[in-house]
Amino acid sequence: NKMEYSSDDLTKAMRWEIAEQLAEDRLEQINKSLDDVKVKDSFYTRHGKRLLDIILSLIAIIITLPINAVILIVTFLDVGRPIFFKQQRIGKEGKIFTIVKFRNMRNTTDDRGELLPAGQRVTKWGKFVRKISLDELLNFYNILKGDMSIIGPRPLPAEYLVRYNKRHIMRLAVRPGLECPPREFKQDIWTWQEHLDNDVWYVENVGLLVDIMQSIRLVRMVFNKKSAEKRAAVQVGTFMGYNLDGEAITLKDIPQEYIDQEFRKKGME
Repeated sequence: NKMEYSSDDLTKAMRWEIAEQLAEDRLEQINKSLDDVKVKDSFYTRHGKRLLDIILSLIAIIITLPINAVILIVTFLDVGRPIFFKQQRIGKEGKIFTIVKFRNMRNTTDDRGELLPAGQRVTKWGKFVRKISLDELLNFYNILKGDMSIIGPRPLPAEYLVRYNKRHIMRLAVRPGLECPPREFKQDIWTWQEHLDNDVWYVENVGLLVDIMQSIRLVRMVFNKKSAEKRAAVQVGTFMGYNLDGEAITLKDIPQEYIDQEFRKKGME
């Protein structure tokens, strides 16, 4: 009998292959219906924003040094070594850089040796630090180096680069940031479409006043109980590309035909 597979059965390598196939099949047509992005260019975007990032990140590094020392110790007791989580992320203009955070998940795998979903691996301590964004504190070193900014689109994993449509890839026109909060406060987990559209809005409108307002929204988001609980649960899902209507989709939205095709390629019908 023919076995029935779902997105849960896909390995990481298979997910990547499907995402690349989705991009090959759909992006050309999707891009035809999209407007170009007008990147904001001003004295602030060219000079002022970077100067503020240097000053604020230096202050933050000094203030948070004792907090980071405590997190380091508790992380070691919670998940052991390695204490730090390192991952390549996409920076401005597609430049790859390494982001460093304190680990808050165990490396628990399934029967195939694949890591379990993030929500199943995060520890109780990890949920706490994610809830109030303590896991983001080491990002201030990336900001000081110039890899990141205080406010900007979140840096995403390098494998997402080939999946963006022509508008969403323009989120890379600016340095990634700690967060680019939604303009209208949301307590629910926002979709990838909302997330990426919001990033593009920021690229087209970035300025000193916008960054001030976004910083206020960021503080509100961090200290909102419901929003914090959603972040701690790690529920956003993996960005896989777009459906035929051009809306961003996650792993659970992959058409069954792509899943079946992938398993046929592996000779696993």
